[in-house]
Amino acid sequence: MENNKTAPKILVFSTEKISDPAIDLAGLLKKHYPATVYSIIVPCSSAVKPKWILHAFEQGFDGVFIAADGSDCPYSETCTENTGKIVTKTHEIMKQKGIEPSKLKMAAICSVCTDPFVKHMKTFAEALSA
Repeated sequence: MENNKTAPKILVFSTEKISDPAIDLAGLLKKHYPATVYSIIVPCSSAVKPKWILHAFEQGFDGVFIAADGSDCPYSETCTENTGKIVTKTHEIMKQKGIEPSKLKMAAICSVCTDPFVKHMKTFAEALSA
């Protein structure tokens, strides 16, 4: 990222029992990722609604990242599959609205995945800045 550019605003939907503890731990360990990353906690990543994602873009977010539970979800064994379907559906809506689908990403983040989370945020921010 160039120094004269503002870091892109990224909204992260994180899950209260799995991915959010990793995000908190990244902060406690002073892992560095863009300060323009904001998170909203949800019970399960498959609860995220396409309209929430689209609303984030309407509110000026440059990217949305869903930190999915993976196979550790306490609510559903098919959480990641269901979240993937939500992302696919939202990508289609984004195309129809002229929003680049690459502005929505999803990855499984476990409760101790601080380094992968930080790497995802840095990579995503760089891609959004390109």
